[in-house]
Amino acid sequence: MNLSTLGLMKKTGCLIIGFDAVKRELESPTSKIAGVALSNDLSAKTKKEILFLRDKHRPQMDIVVLDADMKQIEGVIGKRTGIAAIMDEGFWKSLSKDSEPIKQ
Repeated sequence: MNLSTLGLMKKTGCLIIGFDAVKRELESPTSKIAGVALSNDLSAKTKKEILFLRDKHRPQMDIVVLDADMKQIEGVIGKRTGIAAIMDEGFWKSLSKDSEPIKQ
């Protein structure tokens, strides 16, 4: 996984970061969200909440855990976060190709 892809997504507006913003996207029936990426040091409680929201609103959508922690993500996108929603299918495929989706 190449972290610079996250920076490019941020610049093109294809990245939504933070729990509340991602939650709104998951709950929105008109959202074009392609997938959600989590940092590897995200708390178990937050991970469980995101999985619950996915199962409730978009059970077909994939969620992956990146091989990066919040500090590494912050270095690339300029904001400390452990949750990112990717809005572009091409970027999502590029980011998630080396990661196994979380089932539960």
